[in-house]
Amino acid sequence: MLDWQTAIGQVEALEDLDLDHGLIREMQETLTRMPAGDEPNINFYVPSFKHFETDEIAGCGKNRFPAVSVTGPKCKLQCDHCKAKVLEGMQPAETPEELERLVEEEFIPDGARGMLLSGGSNHQNVIDYPRFFPTIRKLKDKYPHFQIAMHTALVDDDYAAEMDAAGVDVAMLDVIGAQETVQKVYHLKRPVEDFEKSVAALVKTDMKVVPHIVLGLHYGEFLGEYNALEMIARHSPDALILVVTEPYFAPSNRPFKTPDPNEVGRFFMAARQRMGGQTPVLLGCARPGGEQRVVTDTYAVMAGLDGIAFPSDGMLELADTLGIQHKTTPSCCSVIVGEEILPVAETA
Repeated sequence: MLDWQTAIGQVEALEDLDLDHGLIREMQETLTRMPAGDEPNINFYVPSFKHFETDEIAGCGKNRFPAVSVTGPKCKLQCDHCKAKVLEGMQPAETPEELERLVEEEFIPDGARGMLLSGGSNHQNVIDYPRFFPTIRKLKDKYPHFQIAMHTALVDDDYAAEMDAAGVDVAMLDVIGAQETVQKVYHLKRPVEDFEKSVAALVKTDMKVVPHIVLGLHYGEFLGEYNALEMIARHSPDALILVVTEPYFAPSNRPFKTPDPNEVGRFFMAARQRMGGQTPVLLGCARPGGEQRVVTDTYAVMAGLDGIAFPSDGMLELADTLGIQHKTTPSCCSVIVGEEILPVAETA
């Protein structure tokens, strides 16, 4: 059996990485103990939120899965890890009429498969989506195969039911597991329990539910991530998305350190084991760049995660070297979940 540390050295894009050899051994031992027929598959996702191309993957078509902010660049919370900078890269649609125009005149003619709806929160971490629900219902009735993923923020049972009735396909929610992080980073006066209650409300609907955990959210330190994992696992969502905080969004007076990539890798392994083989665990779009991104992606492949959005160079070759089946999909990793993510009919 090929030693994984040796295998990594055979991938030119990865040969100089600073990796934890003990962690690599643990990952290899864990995956090689998997029963026959339950071997890992991985899907490499290439959404069209931004231009993306590597030596291994060509960029996907324009607007295959665009991101839209219903508040434009505005967010009242101004969380310390983001300061609404994430919203600036999305297409604004601050009225139902503008959202309908975007879909009808731009997204559908350009061959979009769906869209991500997001927006800035109010001081209670609630996004003003209800005024858009009639338009979403109208669009879904007209284009039933057009997939709509929505970043929900906090919800209750009634709000979740309204989303479902409007035709939202996938509900996404950042789950925070430490009260100190909720208050200091999010500037939010809501108990941690409200995040779990939101997950519980969403899984009662027919929507696919895909919670997210932001690793290193407490100024680059791990604090409530393992509690968030337990909160999510209790409700059996359709998938779990892991992302890593990006310190360059933080203000200079509240700096974040870059999360330890080895600690990130260990969390990948813990999450894969805790969620079991029936719940896909994926690495989402957000994570630090440079060499740390390559290290993070390498651990994600070796930990047996089911998908990576915007994979670094060398990930397809690494999967081939380790004997992990893979394919590439031009879509948001939060949309193709459950039974649709696991089969791998063809390798990239």
